[in-house]
Amino acid sequence: MPSFDQNKAYAPQEEGTNFFDDGREIELLHYIYSHPDIDTIRGSPKEVLAAIDEYGRTKKYLMNVGEDKGRIVTDLIAEVELGGYVGYSCILFGDAVRKAGGERYYSLEMNPEFAAVIMSLVDLAGLSEVVKVVVGSSDASIARLYDAGLLKHIDLMFLDHYKPAYTTDLKLCEELKLITPGSVMAADNVIKPGNPPYLEYVRSSVQQKKQKGLEDEKAGKSEGIPDKTVNQYAKRYGQLKFNTSKGNPSLVYESKLNMSFEPTGVPDGVEITRCVGEEK
Repeated sequence: MPSFDQNKAYAPQEEGTNFFDDGREIELLHYIYSHPDIDTIRGSPKEVLAAIDEYGRTKKYLMNVGEDKGRIVTDLIAEVELGGYVGYSCILFGDAVRKAGGERYYSLEMNPEFAAVIMSLVDLAGLSEVVKVVVGSSDASIARLYDAGLLKHIDLMFLDHYKPAYTTDLKLCEELKLITPGSVMAADNVIKPGNPPYLEYVRSSVQQKKQKGLEDEKAGKSEGIPDKTVNQYAKRYGQLKFNTSKGNPSLVYESKLNMSFEPTGVPDGVEITRCVGEEK
């Protein structure tokens, strides 16, 4: 298990604090592009990730997926990522897609500054032909890609964005028939900070979803998700709205928790959900 000296500068901040606006993401770009090994880093996804990890270890904490949880997802191969932050996961997974012969990996990021960081590091890693960054709210970006004919099916969707939107975005993808038997969802942070509404939805049977009306009861709500997680985007974006898609409760899921660790060594888990059929 990774271990971290909590007295060092790279230790995570106290619970409930918000470092989105302290400039560390832009500082990361300067750190990498002025790195003495920049020539070795350029064109190498592995070295770009190592440089990001180096900054996170020696300078300031970054909320990246990390090697442990990243390994779970790279074994699955990914097509869509919800929530890109500074691009660690989309470089890791985009490289895996390229190696597997895949064509496209979309990273959807609401924050335009974070998106700029992602695009710069993706270019540095030599993955611009595979990884495409889309700026905007996740549901609107999904709809735009679908309407443009660029997103016709999701092989694997990595959810690591605004926690209350996990379920509503999944339902939107269900309604657009982007999720079909064979699709896989990998949801991060289902233990810390936790996401009970999402876990309830993907672990329920078709009958349970229809009987309880989960598709309506949970849309845009956040029961069981810590307030600091729900409110962390409020300063920058104000009150966030959700799509109201009812999804497709007839889809049959098999869902399992994969225990793992945050880069800080804190236990967490990735929920791996497979669509295995559809009840008619």
